[in-house]
Amino acid sequence: MGSVTSGRVRRPLWRDPARWERSRLIRLLAPAVLYLAIREVGLLVVQWMAGRNRISVTGALTAWDGQWYLSISASGYDKVPFSLVDAFGRRSEETPLAFFPGYPMLVRAVGELPGVGLVAAAFAVNVVAGLVCAYGLVRLGERIGGSWRCGLVLLVLFAASPMSVVLSMTYSEALFSALAVWTLLWLVDREWLLAALGCATAGLVRPTSAALVAAVMLAALVAVIRRRDGWRPWVTLALAPAGLLGYLTWVGARTGRWDGWLALQARGWDSQFDGGLATLRFSLDVLSSARSVLEVATVWILLLTLVLFALGFHQRLPWPLMVYSAGVMFLSIGSNGLMNSKARLLVPAVALLIPAAVLLARRRPGTMVIALGLLLLFGSWFGAYSITAWPYAI
Repeated sequence: MGSVTSGRVRRPLWRDPARWERSRLIRLLAPAVLYLAIREVGLLVVQWMAGRNRISVTGALTAWDGQWYLSISASGYDKVPFSLVDAFGRRSEETPLAFFPGYPMLVRAVGELPGVGLVAAAFAVNVVAGLVCAYGLVRLGERIGGSWRCGLVLLVLFAASPMSVVLSMTYSEALFSALAVWTLLWLVDREWLLAALGCATAGLVRPTSAALVAAVMLAALVAVIRRRDGWRPWVTLALAPAGLLGYLTWVGARTGRWDGWLALQARGWDSQFDGGLATLRFSLDVLSSARSVLEVATVWILLLTLVLFALGFHQRLPWPLMVYSAGVMFLSIGSNGLMNSKARLLVPAVALLIPAAVLLARRRPGTMVIALGLLLLFGSWFGAYSITAWPYAI
């Protein structure tokens, strides 16, 4: 039965071809437009703050790890310039192996296209990866939260998060986040082979893939024990860790020790797992002395992460998503590496944002828009500050 609006009968959507096409077009374009608009706002703030601090925008977006990735893309691991050094100003022939190959390999492939420079290729890869991630987030939010609005809110929370500036830098977070989101979506839908391929590919991009491997393999193991879905979970068990284990094995062979990659991290960036003791000491010290706005904000972001994780339990999110979230948190908060990188390392923890997306999607549109707008303003400023005013690596 049609609804009555202003005295006129409004036909159902399925009986109005024009409205149906408009609705389909909106759903098709909305994730891309929303993601690009949010990242453009972030880049405009970066441009403004770079001008205020008299630095190059491109220089800010390609700094620190970005230089390592670009150099590996250009020359491979064996010809990275010795001007690039670790956190202690040291350098050996093995130091570049600390950076996973997936992102620089893809950048190099795109950079070999006619008329495409390496820096442009790196930015292009991140834009495309961000868009792929955006569509995956909308689908994941709709799948878990039960509405398209929830999916869009999840997208905004991710794209406007405090360290989302890294999605526009020559870093690997955008590519890894895209792979992680789609892998989690396939995992929830029990698309085992796709989840295994996504997980194996992600294993070549970032060490954070260990969290994804844990979630996928545990889900596959449960399916095997319960004798569900035939042979596919068995293949998933074999294939999911292939990328991560393959690269770690290769680094072990190059360094002459089975834990070669971990040794490189410890020696070059003082990154070792201590169960979060260093992070706790850092947080208490920062909150008591308030040395800088970035460090104080970082501590509050870490605390908010714990709250979101608890909300995930309260909302009974699918347990593979919780396993992935716990893994990302452990890899970030549980290590004693560079404390200024903690917020950035949590960017791929997309499942942690689902509880907030569900809650916001249920609010009135005005309340939802104001909350997301404030997040966009803070996230854009925080990210821009971290790469234009803050003097240390993130």
